[in-house]
Amino acid sequence: MWIFLSDAFLSIVDKGGDGSTLLVRARKPEDIKRVFPDADVSKGGGTDYLYRARIDREQVAQRIAVAVRQTTYPNFKSSVKERRRHHAYMRVWDAMYEYQEDSRRHDDA
Repeated sequence: MWIFLSDAFLSIVDKGGDGSTLLVRARKPEDIKRVFPDADVSKGGGTDYLYRARIDREQVAQRIAVAVRQTTYPNFKSSVKERRRHHAYMRVWDAMYEYQEDSRRHDDA
């Protein structure tokens, strides 16, 4: 699952382990640390995500729930303050908007 927060982008997967933990991956180590301050973040791993941490599954669920409960902005795009992150998120927004419009064109045909 991809999680886009105002100050962090995470990829969360069940990869290896015994099922009690999840692998939280990120492009920047501080993205993991912002959400999971006590995480042991490692670099590398041979995939496209340079940073990763194995975190207890319940802790992941609780921290994502906290992020949901703390949401106060009326517009997500406006909540992203870091210019480079905002630009990257807008490219994702644009791709998904195009996906929506393409689906609408095909659904109407």
